[in-house]
Amino acid sequence: MAERQPGPHIAGMTLPRIRVIDLETTGSRPPAHGVCEIGWQDVVLHPSGRWQVDEERGAILVDPGRPIPPVTMAVHHIIDADVAGAGFWRDTAPPVLRPEGGVLALAAHRASFEQRFCTPNLAGGARWICTWKCALRLWPGSPSFSNQVLRYWRMPRGLDRETGLPVHRAMPDAYVTAHHLRDMLNQASLAQLLAWSDAPGLLPRVPAGPDRGKSWSEVNEEALQRLARDRDEDMRFSAETELRRRGAGLERVVAAPAQGSLL
Repeated sequence: MAERQPGPHIAGMTLPRIRVIDLETTGSRPPAHGVCEIGWQDVVLHPSGRWQVDEERGAILVDPGRPIPPVTMAVHHIIDADVAGAGFWRDTAPPVLRPEGGVLALAAHRASFEQRFCTPNLAGGARWICTWKCALRLWPGSPSFSNQVLRYWRMPRGLDRETGLPVHRAMPDAYVTAHHLRDMLNQASLAQLLAWSDAPGLLPRVPAGPDRGKSWSEVNEEALQRLARDRDEDMRFSAETELRRRGAGLERVVAAPAQGSLL
């Protein structure tokens, strides 16, 4: 088990912090699936007013309470023998998610995944920053918005390559995400990142279909109206945002009556 410190300090002063979280799991849907590793990396607000990646980081293996499927072993390479005798999630999570000294927020890349397991009860009701959603807003020119593509497209200052490896392990992934978060916080306010994270993702380009790869401004209104009814929340939100930008309303779909008229 990794040693946890009470909080980041400079000359005895506790610094405000955001804790980046990454999970490795047996699958994507609790309670059918469980956590087998939690990693964290703190980002702190320096007295200079700049956000920095702190030395406080770590990872703890967790007994998921069920066998780890081979398909997920192949992603993170954590096997059943690794978690034998480890603590269970309900006991392991709270000290990491609610560390001594508190946090301003928790953060993760595609935070909705971590939030499925890090419930408000376990996380103490903390708010979350989704660095994926914020990257869509701040760095729309990226060829992709995965944690690792952003890592190599941006090459964040100070990111130690070895500390950020192996990929798909909890602490290295949290460490990489923390460098994105640091740069986001130095580019936009904490309040703005939280607001973006609470909204659906604003996609800079159409991700699928006949208009795939186009910016929203290149899509005709008929296609926008169709995409504004897509199953995907982020697709709908992005299409609706472009319609509002053009001053166009969202067309209502009137359902046909269940039974035809007799006349």
